[in-house]
Amino acid sequence: MIDPLSEVLRSVRLTGGIFLDARFTAPWCVHTQILTEDCGSFLVKPPLLIAYHFVIEGRFLLSTDGEPTIEVRAGEIVLLPRNDVHTLASASGLVPTSARHLMQPSADGGLARISHGGGGETTHLVCGFLGSDESYNPLIATLPRVLKLGVREGVSRDWVEASVRYAASELTAGRFASSNLTSRLSELLFVEAMRQYSVTFTDQDAGWLKGVADPQIGRALAAIHHNISSPWSADSLAREVSMSRSAFVDRFTALIGMPPIRYLTIWRLQAAKLGLRETRKPIQQLAQEAGYGSGEAFSRAFKREFGLSPALWRDQQAVE
Repeated sequence: MIDPLSEVLRSVRLTGGIFLDARFTAPWCVHTQILTEDCGSFLVKPPLLIAYHFVIEGRFLLSTDGEPTIEVRAGEIVLLPRNDVHTLASASGLVPTSARHLMQPSADGGLARISHGGGGETTHLVCGFLGSDESYNPLIATLPRVLKLGVREGVSRDWVEASVRYAASELTAGRFASSNLTSRLSELLFVEAMRQYSVTFTDQDAGWLKGVADPQIGRALAAIHHNISSPWSADSLAREVSMSRSAFVDRFTALIGMPPIRYLTIWRLQAAKLGLRETRKPIQQLAQEAGYGSGEAFSRAFKREFGLSPALWRDQQAVE
């Protein structure tokens, strides 16, 4: 059976990295937010950013406007899918200072560092990000503003923790792990977060993951992502999951937030953008791979969605 979550995770293109090694001693309190310049060696001004903090030693309290304060301990990671401004502290009631003002850039252009606090209990964390060139992703859009997980609790806990510990040991020894390693680690932690969240979210949580959990809509999502070039229609998708067309369209729209063919169009065009950016395949070939019967139909859909023809969009990416 096709796993819809796996299919979509394969189609989500995220680049990650670790940019800060922070060591605090109690009492301490900082407020912070990931900025595009933190991603400079990985991405150029990504429109979608997810911040994360992984605790190597100690603990901290994290708070952001409108959300309850949570405690994050060693071996846990906290993600902020909206990249909200947030406060990290050793205890409640402390006055925050700007983390950005405390950052000390590396002399060799590697990892920035913070060393700050009052000399008490030690907290050591690394701060990273996940970014995407795509401004919209239905999976990320459905996530809560703050998401915490323990890397020791996931299915892949042994190699997740081993990877994190290796990166941490490199940092402790004063060596900056390669960008490929930190990017892969960031992506790995995100996948584990999605897997854990997908089995713990409640009926009150709306959006894409609720659609994945639905037996029939989940099968439709998996079918779309498994074979995005197939000539899907609302009728054929409904038959695929043994539903009437009207019932299928109504349930898909209610759970995912858009009709099935609109969802299909978005993902086809995202796949085509990836091909335009990362390959030199002819536009006609990319159109076919994305499920369009002709280059003309593809070009019309692409320009309607992004405001440029595929050829002009590709040229623009080459310039940037």
